[in-house]
Amino acid sequence: MRDKGSLTSVSTSGPVLVVGTGLLGTSLALVLRAAGVEVQLSDTSPTSLALARDMGAGTPRGEDSPEPQIVVVATPPDVTADVVVAQLAAHPHAVVTDVASVKERVVAEVRARAGADARRYVGSHPMAGRERSGAGAADSDLFAGRPWVVVGQDSAPEAELVIRNLAVDAGATPVRMGAAEHDAAVAAVSHMPQLVASLVAARLESLGESALALSGQGLRDVTRIAASDPRLWSAIIVGNAGPVADLLRQISDDLDSLIRGIEAAACEPGSPEYTAPGTARTIAPGAVGAVTDVMTRGNTGRARIPGKHGGAPRRYAEVQVLVPDAVGELGRLFSDVGAAGVSIEDFSLEHSAGQSAGIALISVLPAAAQRLEEALDAQGWRVVAG
Repeated sequence: MRDKGSLTSVSTSGPVLVVGTGLLGTSLALVLRAAGVEVQLSDTSPTSLALARDMGAGTPRGEDSPEPQIVVVATPPDVTADVVVAQLAAHPHAVVTDVASVKERVVAEVRARAGADARRYVGSHPMAGRERSGAGAADSDLFAGRPWVVVGQDSAPEAELVIRNLAVDAGATPVRMGAAEHDAAVAAVSHMPQLVASLVAARLESLGESALALSGQGLRDVTRIAASDPRLWSAIIVGNAGPVADLLRQISDDLDSLIRGIEAAACEPGSPEYTAPGTARTIAPGAVGAVTDVMTRGNTGRARIPGKHGGAPRRYAEVQVLVPDAVGELGRLFSDVGAAGVSIEDFSLEHSAGQSAGIALISVLPAAAQRLEEALDAQGWRVVAG
C-alpha cells in the first residue's frame, strides 16, 4: 500500500471536477490532490462541500473556474444518471465517469438520454468503502490495492483509457466488466452481505443487556457493516433490486431447509420424538444433516474468497497471544514479532466485555508458527493454545 501523499507521477491531468463530496468523492479528491492534480469540488450540501474543502480535498468550483478534463460523479445511485447527463452537457470536452455501486440502470439511462455525448461517459465503480459515510470518513488510501470496475461498453476507447488511468493513479487495479455482469457480482459480494449483516444485527435490538454482555468477536465480525448508512443503502439496493432479490430467494430457500431440520430436533414433551429425562436421546432425522450441509457449503464458499493482495486463498496458522489492555502493549507485541523475523499475514484483536486483556490473533505462514510461539514465550507473552 502506498503511503499517504506519496504519489509523485500520475497520468491523470486536471482539473478534475468531483461532484459529490461524500466518502468516495472526497477520498478520490484527497489522493489526486496528494499527487498535485488540481481538483474542483461540487455538492448540493454547502456543509459537506466546506468540510471536503477544509480537509484539503480541493476548491469549490466557481463561475471563473477552468473547464475540467475529467468529471467524477460521486452521488447516490438514484440520482447518478441525472447528474451524469447534466455534467456531459455542461462540460462538452470532459470525460465523465461515476462511482455508483450499481451500473446497468445508470449506464442504460445515460446512453438513452445523452445521445452522442454518451461516448464521453465511462461508468465505473471502485470496490472500496467502509461502514462510515461522508467526507469526515474519507481516506486517501481508500482505493489502494482495491479493484476498480470500468464499464467501457459503447464508450470511446480514449475515454475509457482516461478512467483506467484515473483508477491506477488512485492506487486501484482496473477491472473491465459489463454493466449487468458487474451488478450480479456486487449483489453477491457486497449488497446481499450488507442486508444479511443488518438482519442479524436487527435481532439484537430487543436483546437484554446481560445477553449482549456475552458478545464475542464472531458477532462483531458478522454485524460490523450493519452500522452503514440506511439512506444510502436503500438507494443502492433498490437500484440493483433484481440480482439482490434473486440471491435473497436462494438464502430464503436455504433458511427454510435449515429451519425444518432444526425444528425436528426441538421437540416438546408429549410429542412422539420427545425423550424423557434420564433416557438415551434419539436425535430427530435430518437435524444434523441440515446444519452440516449449510456449514459445509459455507466452508467451501469462504475458502473461495481471494486471499492477500487478491491472490489465491492461502491457509495460515494462527498464533493467539494474551495482550494486556495497557498503553504500548500492542506496539511491543508487533515489535517482538518483527524481532522474531516473522511476517504478519493478517491480524485481529478480540475483546470480551469487562476484561482487562484481549486476545491477539496473529496469522502467519504455517512454517513460522512454532518459531513465533517460542519467541513470544521467551519475551514473556502468554501464548494461548489454539
